[in-house]
Amino acid sequence: MPSAATTTPATTESRTHDASRTPGPHTTRHTVTVWAPPRTVFGLLADVANWPHVFGPTVHSEMLQDDGRDQLLRLWAFAGGQVRTWTSRRELDPAAGRIVFRQTVPAAPVAAMGGEWLVEAHADGGSRVTLLHDFRAVDDDPAAVTLIGEAVERNSRAELAALKGVAEQGEQRAELVFTFRDCEHVHGAAEDVFSFLDRADLWPERLPHVARLALTEDEPGVQHLDMDTRSSADGSLHNTTSVRICRPEELTIVYKQLRVPAALAGHTGRWVIEQDSADSARLAVTSWHTVTLDPEGVRQALGPAATLAEARALVRKSLGANSSATLRYAKEYAESRPS
Repeated sequence: MPSAATTTPATTESRTHDASRTPGPHTTRHTVTVWAPPRTVFGLLADVANWPHVFGPTVHSEMLQDDGRDQLLRLWAFAGGQVRTWTSRRELDPAAGRIVFRQTVPAAPVAAMGGEWLVEAHADGGSRVTLLHDFRAVDDDPAAVTLIGEAVERNSRAELAALKGVAEQGEQRAELVFTFRDCEHVHGAAEDVFSFLDRADLWPERLPHVARLALTEDEPGVQHLDMDTRSSADGSLHNTTSVRICRPEELTIVYKQLRVPAALAGHTGRWVIEQDSADSARLAVTSWHTVTLDPEGVRQALGPAATLAEARALVRKSLGANSSATLRYAKEYAESRPS
């Protein structure tokens, strides 16, 4: 069995009906060989909460219902260059290695979308993963079918390559992925805290470590940020881009970085505003981070002798310093507002 370091890239095959000649449904099929046990691969597919850390196109996921076999979930993901959201129902059959999915509330121009994941034992060891899609476009519009088909093609290839890469990391993944938080207690209105965090376009005026920030919001609640931050160590500037899902009704903001520093393979996070369980007169405002390290990037950024433990400590210090500073300024802003 090849090692994770020597495996070839994911290879896929795809078949799609010609939209100019036939109405939907249109179907695609993509496959990849993964040098990891089927149980490991199936577990990654079943654990929707971790999809933003595994699959590049997935920005955020929420489990609405789950009885262990039938699931109702909501996803936010890139499709055709835009962040779209939809609700899907899934049926899990671990014994057969099968997950069947169907969108219950598609996002236009998709009229219907469904498919299946199938994980089988490979004859030479590891797993053979098949991803099937079937879809229809609104009014069977040929241009929309082409657009949807291209998005399915890009995302399917990206997801299978990511699944392969993560599954083949094996036990090392426990060293690469870590989560931490910073928290601030606030005697103020939750709406004021949310407003401070939501109005990231004002951060260069409000936060010393933000040198520049360009924000676009093509639709309410979906923000794209291009930001330059100053390092607390030497004042150097670091650029990141990210997409945020802002949920004022739930007092949460979740985000995924699309451009990350060299030592990282991924970074997601969320801001959560809630009543403090220990003191109902104050709020607990928490910044959560989940970071995935890139071993090669760590060596390039920190030197060939750098360890993953050293990288974790440096990332924790750097990201924690910025999020803690943002929390302190959000606290100051909310507590200074008229009650």
